[in-house]
Amino acid sequence: MRFTLLIPAIGLVAACNTVAPIGGTEFNTPSYQAQREAQLAGQGYTGNPLLGPTEVTEQQLGEPGEVAPVPTGDNADLASATAAALASTSGQPTYVPAPSPVEDPVSTAISDEQDFGAVSGRRSIEDDAALVEQNRQTYEVVTPTIVPQRGTNGQPNIVQYALDTSNPVGTQLYSRAGFNLQAKAQRNCARFPSPDQAQIEFLANGGPQRDRKGLDPDGDGYACGWDPSAFRSVVNN
Repeated sequence: MRFTLLIPAIGLVAACNTVAPIGGTEFNTPSYQAQREAQLAGQGYTGNPLLGPTEVTEQQLGEPGEVAPVPTGDNADLASATAAALASTSGQPTYVPAPSPVEDPVSTAISDEQDFGAVSGRRSIEDDAALVEQNRQTYEVVTPTIVPQRGTNGQPNIVQYALDTSNPVGTQLYSRAGFNLQAKAQRNCARFPSPDQAQIEFLANGGPQRDRKGLDPDGDGYACGWDPSAFRSVVNN
């Protein structure tokens, strides 16, 4: 029974002693051991060569301007790889920070024209007198005049008419006779671009007492829905 359990245990120990390859070389293989023993005995080996350690040399820095020695062997490969990496990145843009804006002290400073000490350092009393005389020559006094009245070109002034009346829209003050006055008024009012134009035409043809154009069917004195309240509100406010 003990002998049966001992065999699996030996197999597990042998499996744990297997060394993982380092850098692609297995150090516990028979091939590696034979190569190693042949090198120690000074004999040749026909298999894959065993890579030796890289030789490290101590070099002194030369004087300024002295040309560095050309690397050889593995150092030459490393130098070539470094030069290739630098060449591949040399085309990339280099970030250059933008210069900070410089504030103009003249434009940001408060005017010191009222400071006698500061102004006297820049110009003399004679300069100030010449400046005053120059301003006096360019000074112009505008005489106020009466504002001209707005002309009406011979037409009724609907603004004055709105201020002279006080009855609201729809309150009848004048009699109107006829049939279908509303329908006629709708057709007649459609000829005018605005109620203001209709009111002017209404007043110019005998309104508000007479409605020759058929524009004021309800007799309130306002043609085609014209409303004088807008003009009245301006004066009241």
